[in-house]
Amino acid sequence: MVKSIKVIRTVMLTVTSVLLCLLVYGFYAVPDELYCISDKRESVNEIYTITYGKKISSVGQRNTGQSDKYEAEVSLLNVIPVKRSSVTVKNRDYVEISGELFGLRLFTEGVMIVGTDEVDTETGAVSPAKSAGLQKGDVIYSLNGTKVKTSQQVSEIFLKAGAEALTMEYLRDDKLNTVKFSLAYSVSEGKYKAGLWIRDSAAGIGTMTFYDVGTGMFASLGHGVCDVDTGEILPLSNGDIVSAYISGCYKGKSGKAGELCGAFNPEVKGQLLCNCETGVYGKTDKISAKSLMPVAAKSEVKTGKAQIISTVDKNGPEYYDIEITKVTDSSSQNKNMVIKVTDNKLIEKTGGIVQGMSGSPIIQDNMLVGAVTHVFVSDPTQGYAIFAETMLEKARSLYREDLSAAS
Repeated sequence: MVKSIKVIRTVMLTVTSVLLCLLVYGFYAVPDELYCISDKRESVNEIYTITYGKKISSVGQRNTGQSDKYEAEVSLLNVIPVKRSSVTVKNRDYVEISGELFGLRLFTEGVMIVGTDEVDTETGAVSPAKSAGLQKGDVIYSLNGTKVKTSQQVSEIFLKAGAEALTMEYLRDDKLNTVKFSLAYSVSEGKYKAGLWIRDSAAGIGTMTFYDVGTGMFASLGHGVCDVDTGEILPLSNGDIVSAYISGCYKGKSGKAGELCGAFNPEVKGQLLCNCETGVYGKTDKISAKSLMPVAAKSEVKTGKAQIISTVDKNGPEYYDIEITKVTDSSSQNKNMVIKVTDNKLIEKTGGIVQGMSGSPIIQDNMLVGAVTHVFVSDPTQGYAIFAETMLEKARSLYREDLSAAS
């Protein structure tokens, strides 16, 4: 009898200690502000549950991401109160998935310096760029107060200037700087030269990730379009997307990334609004309708089997098997997952992930969880991916900015 009482006491003490530990852990581990998806709002996890109280506020509209905020009580095992928190409940978002190939034509805001050169003068080789403190990656914004948009425009102003010094405004790290810029006289060519290599546009192919029906916005690539020489994201002035078709493919192999080869069709399908680290975004009403699919929250993405939708031949978008091998809260905006291609059919066609597949939607548990962004050059079957939620948030933010500018 005494032994039984001791056992019961030990068990009760153990249970009490465990509950106490869970209460203390829950109080400090559960944040004061929680975020939930509307169709998964009943619990924090299997142990801590939420009881919703008074609605505090509503923000946004359904087509641009509506959120409701509640007072709530978090309890242990749905019985013992732990703490009070505020809970933001976001409606489940749906988008039309794509996976189609498209052509991209981008014109820069200003003219980017992609290289510098020396000019042979009577006194020796000089560098006008170095003398002015200019660097590769700087963007020429204006010359003598005239805003410049094309390489041709810059060349014409330089030609007229001759020996006259110019006032140049240029962007570096989003900061506008002003400097005096003088050309140098080349004795071998008999004319004044700037010693600058410049670029004002870019073109290529990529993969459409999704179309947001409520806003008319599309999202693609999952990373920005960068200059091939500087590696800098090209500052967007304007641009458009056109339909494209596959003309071939260079298979990827260890040490060398592969590439899809495509050709443009003349039909303009949309206008670009943004070229940034998380992708290329714009507006369109000409995207082929696909089935609506729910967008996963970042917290719902997990390691395991998944699929990508890519266009790698004339058959159009197809599903291919992959595995998400790592999910991370990396500080990088577009390297949130590591993925590995496991589909032998795709490996046979392309060697794995190749250039042009950036933006390919990633599907897991019948939800859009992300998009392909980069390939591992050392192993083309592996690469990085971005969260779909990140791309959707950016697309809707741009939509609201566009509306505000229009009004």
